[in-house]
Amino acid sequence: MKMGSPEELQKKLSQELEKLKVIQKDLSKAMTAKQTLDGQLSENKIVKEELEFLTPENKVYKMTGPVLVQQEIEEAKQNVEKRIMFISSELKRTEDLLKDLSSKQEKQQEILQELQKELQEVHLKNAKRA
Repeated sequence: MKMGSPEELQKKLSQELEKLKVIQKDLSKAMTAKQTLDGQLSENKIVKEELEFLTPENKVYKMTGPVLVQQEIEEAKQNVEKRIMFISSELKRTEDLLKDLSSKQEKQQEILQELQKELQEVHLKNAKRA
């Protein structure tokens, strides 16, 4: 890398640090989303298992707003299966996003390390002149 003035390097370092902070914030949001989706997936799988134990004589109710509405068992099973599929696809998308953000974070950290090294070299060079 070419050596610039300490002020230029410090400014560039600050800009790159801000980029890293944005990436880390996005990473944190994605991790929270993944945890939420994991919980929802687990919950829906338990509901699916519970629905398998029901007999045709059992009644299933669905919460619609503040009201419980009776629902056919097969319809409930289909709805839960659709939710599981949707949550699974969102989970996959979120995991891919996490991988991408982790990669970006690593690259950004490398850029910062290189800039810090360059700044140290400039300071050392200036100290030798003094």
